Amino acid sequence: MTVFFTSDTHFGDPRVLRIDRRPFASLPEHDAALVARWNETVAPADTVWHLGDFALGPPPERVAALLAELHGEKHLIVGNNDGPATLRAPGWASVAHYAEIDEGGHRLVLCHYAFRTWNRMGRGVIDLHGHSHGKLKPMTRQFDVGVDAFDYRPVTLETILGSRRRRAAPSR
Repeated sequence: MTVFFTSDTHFGDPRVLRIDRRPFASLPEHDAALVARWNETVAPADTVWHLGDFALGPPPERVAALLAELHGEKHLIVGNNDGPATLRAPGWASVAHYAEIDEGGHRLVLCHYAFRTWNRMGRGVIDLHGHSHGKLKPMTRQFDVGVDAFDYRPVTLETILGSRRRRAAPSR
């Protein structure tokens, strides 16, 4: 079993094509591509933490159908665009506004929003968030896990941590 993280899929939300300039010709193409990339990446026995803004606009039955179509045990950290249809949809293993978990030898703080400070940040705790669509300047031990930052698919903590390469020290 592998644990994945993602956010800001915005299924059914036409604004993401315009505001975030996602590379899809239509909303049905967008939604189908994100489902395909999710299922190429995540196996049915894996776990996915979705850090908010799962869907906005589709009726409750469409949200439920999307959740049923996506592989893995799914946990939702609520985002500002998650309405009642998303929050009440069957298929979530848990729904919360915030979580702290241990994964891969690391303590993680999970929230839709990026924090300026977070619990035990001075002790190596890592903050994973969404909401900013890859547009915030990165802080130490803070990572945007949104689909805009990671090829429109969920990613592992190893991938997240490897996404920033330290600049090599200048040679003397």
